[in-house]
Amino acid sequence: MLYLGIFLVLWGIMAVGISVAKAGKIWNMGKIQAFVKILGETGTRIFFIVVGLAVLGIGIWLLIEHWPA
Repeated sequence: MLYLGIFLVLWGIMAVGISVAKAGKIWNMGKIQAFVKILGETGTRIFFIVVGLAVLGIGIWLLIEHWPA
């Protein structure tokens, strides 16, 4: 579970960072553009920020619970 927590923290940071910075090559990927088509530009950014923060919170919780003493 410790490794899952580390992975989730990194994934959450990356998701929030990509949505805030709108990194060019990643933001123009087909799957993200499908989200933009459905939710709009602002809705997609909000969605990725919320999901990224939720994953970050779960990852931090896992790290706190399973950190080796």
